[in-house]
Amino acid sequence: MKKILALLVSFAAFLGCNGQAAYKSVDVAAFAEAISNSNVQLVDARTASEYAEGHIPGAVNIDVKSNDFDKQIASLDASRPVAVYCRSGRRSKAAAARLSKAGYEVIELNSGILSWPGKLETR
Repeated sequence: MKKILALLVSFAAFLGCNGQAAYKSVDVAAFAEAISNSNVQLVDARTASEYAEGHIPGAVNIDVKSNDFDKQIASLDASRPVAVYCRSGRRSKAAAARLSKAGYEVIELNSGILSWPGKLETR
């Protein structure tokens, strides 16, 4: 019995240290509340052309598919949380995982900007 318990504890510890970055994936209401805090950095993980079509006010565009994504996120303030979104939620999850792995506290909009009820800014 002790061997089984020790094996289970070891397995649980292994799962907890599997290198997966952790981030908080939230719905629209929780995301809106999070970005209302002026300390939160807002990142749009879509392409520049998608960003130009409309983005959440205050967002900076860092395309998760760009070759220099990791270099660009290094310019963010690591002492402040980062809120990230994309079109539907798939790319923001990838961006959130990379941001989290880089040491940032991350909040990700789970359903993307398609679900955003607020007014979008264009440039």
